[in-house]
Amino acid sequence: MANDAFERAGMYFDDLNRIRVLDDETSSQAAELKDCCQEFLGDIEDFQKIADSFISIFDTVSQEVEREKIKSIGGRNLLKSYAKQREAQQEQLRALIVEKKSELDRLTAQYTALSKLEAEQQDFMDQFILQK
Repeated sequence: MANDAFERAGMYFDDLNRIRVLDDETSSQAAELKDCCQEFLGDIEDFQKIADSFISIFDTVSQEVEREKIKSIGGRNLLKSYAKQREAQQEQLRALIVEKKSELDRLTAQYTALSKLEAEQQDFMDQFILQK
């Protein structure tokens, strides 16, 4: 009877006759809920560790990708500079060819003129020798 009065007041006795605010069923459900929450928190912590490791791995990979990207950009720029150097060198060689052709034409004309002069002088010497 005393138990009924306590139960109506919202107080209960457990197996060890300690006074409780919750009945046995609610208390066991609360304990079970507490255990489930602890297990859930453990799972969340494990998930957080896994997520952190993935983030760390992705950061490392992204840094490696960035390094490779910079290397490839550098290589591409180096190739472009080689191409520009080659074009400049070709242009210099073309100018040198034009210069050498012009010198060849000048020297050929000079040779022709000198050959003609030599032939004339040779004819003059031949005529001079024949006259004597």
